[in-house]
Order: sequence, then structure tokens, then C-alpha cells
Amino acid sequence: MRTILSTGSPLVEESFDYVYNQIKSDVQLASISGGTDIISCFAGGSPTLPVYRGELQCIGLGMDVAAFDLKGNAMENEKGELVCRKAFPSMPIYFWNDPKGKKYRNAYFNQYPGIWHHGDFIEVNRHGGVTIFGRSDATLNPGGIRIGTAEIYRVVDAFDEVADSLVVGQIWDGDERVILFIKLNEGCKLDKSLIMEIKKAIRTNCSPRHVPAIVLETKDIPYTINGKKVEIAVKKIIHGEEVTNQDALANPESLDLYRNINELL
Repeated sequence: MRTILSTGSPLVEESFDYVYNQIKSDVQLASISGGTDIISCFAGGSPTLPVYRGELQCIGLGMDVAAFDLKGNAMENEKGELVCRKAFPSMPIYFWNDPKGKKYRNAYFNQYPGIWHHGDFIEVNRHGGVTIFGRSDATLNPGGIRIGTAEIYRVVDAFDEVADSLVVGQIWDGDERVILFIKLNEGCKLDKSLIMEIKKAIRTNCSPRHVPAIVLETKDIPYTINGKKVEIAVKKIIHGEEVTNQDALANPESLDLYRNINELL
């Protein structure tokens, strides 16, 4: 075995440790990221480059990828929006049943005119490595500080008691507070002690801004059919909005668990 590829969601640093400690020490572990719509990867692996813990090795060939701030400035070693500044070989050029291209332009070019905006929250560092922190529309914004959900998952999912987790932002008193849902392993209990341990770990490994205002237990976490967490649907539900595209979910019935939660009303 020479190469292991990982995709679907950001590969956390501890997963790199597991591969190199438990599977093989001299394998190329390449976390890759792109999309079905582009039939390609914006960032991925290269057999000629070193592997850095928690990073995608490099930007894909033919992809003029950058991390933009909200004003459209490219940044290095800072978190921002994944954009591709030039047309690329596998770029879709239109949608079916969209003769004037309105839906197409709104989907990819509305944020930065003429520049492909993919909707991921990333950081490109000085040696060309890429870190992905989650979807932009799922980004948390407490106190005006943008936080990628993957940063919190990396800490929370390391707890033995936690089977899975989901984090969303809730508008509250003119700001946004962080809400963390925990699915526990069998026989475990979400008591005050565990909640305090989780909050302490998030504060230590991330920052005080990352610490959730509320931690709640849930029996299930919604996923898409291709295995991605569905933060946006849960965020809509706790804000009293309708979720329309439930056909894309593997377990749409799980959304009912997030309706009318007393602690969030």
C-alpha cells in the first residue's frame, strides 16, 4: 500500500496520527477536497511533497485557489473563503433549465463577481498546504469572530464518551451563540462534569470564543446520503425555518429531534 486518500469531510490531525502509528509509517496520506459539481479537486495530495499533520498537501493542478477575506483580498496563513480566481479545465459552464445563467451565477459568482466561490472555509499556508475548517455557510460567528466547525469537532470527538457531535450557531440577544449537540456512546451520560470537561478542552485547544454556550444531548446526527453532517438544516430548524431539501438526507427523521428544544426557545 502506497497511498491512502480521504475525502468527504476534513481529516482531523488525530486521524493522521492513527494512520501513521497503526496502519503504515511510510504511506502517503492525502486528504483531498473538491466537489461533484467540478468533477475534480481544488486541493489534494502529491507523491513528491511532504505530508503535514492535518493538512491537504497542495492546491490542485490547474486550480488558481486562494483564501479570500470578505472584501476579496487573498490571504496567507489566515482563514477565509475558498475561491478559484481563474477558469479551470473541469469547471461547469451552465445548469440545465437555466437558459439565462441566473441560477449558475448565483450559485458560484454572487459573492465575488467573476470569481468562483466554492463555499468552504479554508486556510492556505506559506508552504502551500491547505486546511479546511468546514462549510462557509456553517461557519460560527460569535462576537464577530468566524470559526470553522471542524475546529470544535476535532476536540469534542476525541472524548471516549462521544459517539458523534454537531455544532451550530444560534442568533441570540443581537449576537450568535454556539450550540453543541452530543450523541453519546452507549452507557455514557452527559452530566455537568462531562460538559465542563468538554468546554475546558475546547477553551484550551481552540479559544474562549469556541466554547459553546449550551451543550445538549441528542439521539442522532443528520447526515447527507454521501456522509456529510448537515449543520445548516439544524440551524434552520432551531431558528424556526423550514428545511426543504430533505431528500438529500440519509436520516431525515433525525431533524425532528431538534425542533422546539426548550433550552433554545
